[in-house]
Amino acid sequence: MMGGDVTIDIRPAERHHVPAIVEMLADDELGASRENTSSEGLADYERAFDAIAAHPTSTLYVALLGDQVVGTFQLTLIPGMSQRGMTRADVEAVRVHASLRGKGLGARLMAFARSEAERQGAGMLQLTSNKVRGDAHRFYERLGFARSHEGFKLKL
Repeated sequence: MMGGDVTIDIRPAERHHVPAIVEMLADDELGASRENTSSEGLADYERAFDAIAAHPTSTLYVALLGDQVVGTFQLTLIPGMSQRGMTRADVEAVRVHASLRGKGLGARLMAFARSEAERQGAGMLQLTSNKVRGDAHRFYERLGFARSHEGFKLKL
């Protein structure tokens, strides 16, 4: 567990954090096959960062240990009609730097995401996780998330 004496600052990402975020996205078997960490690929991620930053209900967050990016996630509020017009908060791309995995940072990120979602009026925090990420599934279940739906995706 991360001790209480370790100061982690969770805050909205800035453009200069993009390379470190991309490195974390690519740092597993799935990410290694789908992310592009080359300098040429970085422009795509910078465009994505600019779009997220301009979006009124989406925020990309980083966890900083000093000036090192050690975690990240994206939180997007989605207004909806079902469940009496409930707003949902969707969490995407949760990553913890390899050097801090298993030390409680992921739980801190998710607690922050939950708190921020509640502060912004969301009635539900939801996420998807690739079927091959068994460790992640157990992690989310320990945090109280329930497997409630079967997801579908169509690549465009």
